[in-house]
Amino acid sequence: MLQRFIHHVRENNVLDVQKHYLLAISGGMDSVALAHLLHQANYQFSMLHCNYQLRGMESDQDEVFVRDLAKKLKVTCHVKTFDTGTYMETQGLSLQMAARELRYDWFEKLQKKLDAAGVLVAHQADDQLETVLLNLLRGTGIEGVYGMAEKRDFIIRPLLPFKRSEIQEFMSAESLAWREDSSNQKTLYKRNYIRHKILPALLDFDPSGPELMQYSFDRIKDTGKAFFYFFDRWLEARVKHEPPYEYLDTKDLDDVPGKASLLFYWLRPKGFVFAQVQDILGAVQNGMSGKYFLSGDWILNLDRECLILGTKDNGTSPSLIQDHDISLVLPDGTNFDILYLNQDWKIDRSTENALLDKQFLDFPLLLRNWEEGDRFMPLGMRQFKKISDYLIDLKVPLIKKKTIKVLCSGEAIIWVVGYRIDDRFKVTSSTREVVYFKKTV
Repeated sequence: MLQRFIHHVRENNVLDVQKHYLLAISGGMDSVALAHLLHQANYQFSMLHCNYQLRGMESDQDEVFVRDLAKKLKVTCHVKTFDTGTYMETQGLSLQMAARELRYDWFEKLQKKLDAAGVLVAHQADDQLETVLLNLLRGTGIEGVYGMAEKRDFIIRPLLPFKRSEIQEFMSAESLAWREDSSNQKTLYKRNYIRHKILPALLDFDPSGPELMQYSFDRIKDTGKAFFYFFDRWLEARVKHEPPYEYLDTKDLDDVPGKASLLFYWLRPKGFVFAQVQDILGAVQNGMSGKYFLSGDWILNLDRECLILGTKDNGTSPSLIQDHDISLVLPDGTNFDILYLNQDWKIDRSTENALLDKQFLDFPLLLRNWEEGDRFMPLGMRQFKKISDYLIDLKVPLIKKKTIKVLCSGEAIIWVVGYRIDDRFKVTSSTREVVYFKKTV
């Protein structure tokens, strides 16, 4: 096995003999085997051992075993003791998830502190198959069959091509000792149940079953790569980016095979889950314009025949504009220059900008969120109109309505920012001083 190991890590550029690594070692068969393989192949490494204090004396004996092995191999050993039970309770995590968070957080910090080339973990082929089956049981999609990557961030898995039986043969042939974790026999953990119940039954049914399953998973993984290749091109062609929003015409989902997957992988980076995708497609099919869906800080709004994605506006605190301020910056980053003109001003017919007669303004001006019941007199009209009705007339999508601000002078709304000024504050031929809000590019 040593020669196969050396060939694998060299041919696939998994490890570099010139670099120093950190080996995560529990004392179990796989990690101890990896320690001996690294030592025999002359790789530079130190050991990392976690004592979770979960199995009493057994945990302490694991630590002693690892320390003794480090001395035997003449490598440095770093040990970290965790109060795993308390962390699990305070964070509301399962025992396994708590232990995982604790060790990977420590691994990452130590890897950076020691400037190591990576942290080696001893996952092998059987672990990979168990992981894929666990992912499928959790309801994951095509990426669930990808399993664990050989290299990801600072984590490296040099033993992934090797089966548990091969590693055991190596340990027996070399007369090498290891520690058995009694908790690995408890089938109340899903991974252990798969290991001790499902995989043995599969082997009884077909001795080549695990290899055939892994072959199938590898094929599906390759199919997944093709999907994401074409998905990226679909995304680029169909989703329009006009910050702070993204737009997808619902017609681009008509008669498209796998539309649920296309929609999911567009929205997943924003925290949406597949169950929501089914509801979104139902809303599209039933023409439920105005319907919206939430995920964390994000909102997806169905507006007629368009899906609009943007961040939620949770409301911003009112702010004041003094008569010497030179800019106005909205929460979404939109910026307006504030110009004070006495002469040579020209009418700006852009609805995004505002020309206001200064003599009617009472500084400081107030910028705030619009509220239900707010009214103003839109430019060109002689009667008041509710802002809510005004936005409905303009067919402003719900997702954008929530972000609209109003500028006030005293109690009067003088400008629905970016849309329309109030007619009472417009400039006329008798205007002598102008306050000009001009959107910057």
